[in-house]
Formats: sequence, structure tokens, C-alpha cells
Amino acid sequence: MSLEKLNAALDECSRRGMKADLWLRDDDAVEPTAALDAFLDLCSSFSVPATLAVIPGMTTEKLATHLDASDIAEVAVHGWSHTNYASANEKKQELGPHRDPAVVLDELQSGLEKLHDLHGRRLVPMLVPPWNRIDAGMVKGLADIGYRALSVFGPEKDTIPPCLNTHVDVIDWHGSRGGREDDILFSETAARILRTADEGGTTGLLTHHLVHDDNVWRFLRRLFEVTTGHPAARWRSSQDLVNEISP
Repeated sequence: MSLEKLNAALDECSRRGMKADLWLRDDDAVEPTAALDAFLDLCSSFSVPATLAVIPGMTTEKLATHLDASDIAEVAVHGWSHTNYASANEKKQELGPHRDPAVVLDELQSGLEKLHDLHGRRLVPMLVPPWNRIDAGMVKGLADIGYRALSVFGPEKDTIPPCLNTHVDVIDWHGSRGGREDDILFSETAARILRTADEGGTTGLLTHHLVHDDNVWRFLRRLFEVTTGHPAARWRSSQDLVNEISP
């Protein structure tokens, strides 16, 4: 059973006297919805901090006011408008080489400023590129406009600002577009935890509240039950993690 793999990975951390740091990023937040409330309620019931990647060009004070009632929600910048500028035969990108870098960086600065005005302390100065893609040449300009971290999907690269990535995506984007199988998700989470035990780093979980199905809700509840009940696992806020990697 893959759930046993997760417990075994956490037990190994305990044996080594280590903590497995996990964090949660949820993409594409714009406005209050029933799906968002269900997601935040679940996270809150286990005291799991949730970082919402919010699309600045599409959001308003409605979301900010709504999140005032949450003590576990943080906000990061999800591009500007989540617009695809790539051609039909390319992978989707908003922050690719298709436009003048100065224009793109100006949008990203505007996004950071808008979300700061709306969310205040809740804002984490971290960029989450739409579709987890950003042109390498664009990254080096992020620190100059106020970003302290970059978050995409997969193993971290040595960048400035530093990466705080996600590593396990709950959605089967290339197949059913629903929740992936529990066994696969638990196995991937366990493998990532063991890797961090050897190499350091965190285990980042990537969710998308607007498209969650029963599979995802079941997996999240089981994951939270196991990890919040294990002494070697701790869920971290992205703000704390960014402060650690980008003092």
C-alpha cells in the first residue's frame, strides 16, 4: 500500500531525528467560490497553511475581504492575466520570450503591487508563473521588482530569486483531468520526502481548487490525517519558507 510508503518515509525521518517540511500551493484563485471555501475549510480543519496563487489582473477586493476570515490563507502572484502568448505548436506560456521583457516585468510588478494593496501581510512576494513556465531570461529581473522567490513545478534550480517549488500535482492534466490515483500520489509524496531527507528542501503539494473531484478531496483528507498526526511531518507557511531561503 502506498499509504504505508508515506508512513515509512516519515518514520525514516523520525529515525534520523529530522522533520519533513511540507507546503501547499493552490493555483488560479480569483474570487470567492464554494470550491475555494471547501478547500480552505479542509485545510483549516487540519491547520494546514495554504498559499493561493492569485491572478492579479482578474481579482478584486471581493477575494481579499473574503480571505480576511481565514487564518491559514496566504497569497502569491500568479502572473498577471493568465494569458497564453505562445503559438499553437508551443506549450502555453504567459511569461515566455514572446513579448518585450520590459512589458512582462512591468506587468509582474503591477501584479505584486496590486496584490500587496489588496492583501497586505497575507501576500508572499513570490511569483507563480502560469502553467509553471517562465523564460529563463525573465527570472533575473524578478528580484529588482520586489520578488523574493519563484515557484514552479519540479526540482528546484539555482536561481535568483531562489525557488520554492511544488513537486506533487494532484490533477491528471494529460489524462482524465480529474484527480490522480491515491496510490500514485502517496508514492510520489513519500519519494519526495525521502529525497529531502537526503538532500534537504521541502515537499510542495500543488492543488487547483476549481477542478477538484472526489478523488482529490479524499486524497487531501487522507494526506492531512497522516501528516498532521505524525511527529516527523510539519506543514509550513510559504512566507516562513521564503524568509528562510531569501533572508
